[in-house]
Amino acid sequence: MKLITYNVNGIRAAMSKDFVQWLKSVNPDIVCLQEIKATPDQVNVNEFIDLGYHLYWYPAQKKGYSGVAIFTKIKPKNVVYGCGIDKYDFEGRVLRIDLDNLSVISVYHPSGSSGEERQAFKMQWLDDFYEYINTLKKSIPNLIISGDYNICHKAIDIHNPKSNANTSGFLPEEREWMEKFITNDFIDTFRFFNPEPHQYTWWSYRAGARGKNLGWRIDYHLATQSLQNKLSRSVILTEAKHSDHCPVLLEINP
Repeated sequence: MKLITYNVNGIRAAMSKDFVQWLKSVNPDIVCLQEIKATPDQVNVNEFIDLGYHLYWYPAQKKGYSGVAIFTKIKPKNVVYGCGIDKYDFEGRVLRIDLDNLSVISVYHPSGSSGEERQAFKMQWLDDFYEYINTLKKSIPNLIISGDYNICHKAIDIHNPKSNANTSGFLPEEREWMEKFITNDFIDTFRFFNPEPHQYTWWSYRAGARGKNLGWRIDYHLATQSLQNKLSRSVILTEAKHSDHCPVLLEINP
């Protein structure tokens, strides 16, 4: 089974850059999207249906903002929209599908880069999301949480850790949360297979950062420890250029 997580930074913009043809060639079974910034009626959904996908959308209430989606070739037994906390569900940040032997979440963590108010919102979200997942794991032991976490976990995950030490996305308290979250029964599946540095999933549009590979690794597939023996491979697909992020692939043998 092939899973992809991809912050497309606007699905309509991505589709204008041959996203559909790329998706056809990679042919994942499940695609977790973030920052879709659109509702289904604003997109030619038939292009995805023709590829064999069932489409589940959870856009933000605010037009052109945030939102997550899951496209899956495996029809789920159950679909859950949101996490049950209004201020986060208003922004379309969590979507879950339940399959026979595992559940997959597409998540878009808030960014705190726009100022103190949003950073405080992000830190509250992190506490609430931690508790939400802790509760969820009691009934769903096999869980994959795929998405844009807007946090670099370790110094290896960012091109210049010293100069970014006080930057949202690499703050000590954010990295501590990431460590706590992962060590609470999760596997960072990319690092499980790839210990090497200089592997990123997001680059600023400024100063030719992508061409110089001056990036951040902020997109993850986190899988519960119960799935460790099912993990097969994980790679960052840097050649896909429909967004300022790139997709991350996870292969498992369910």
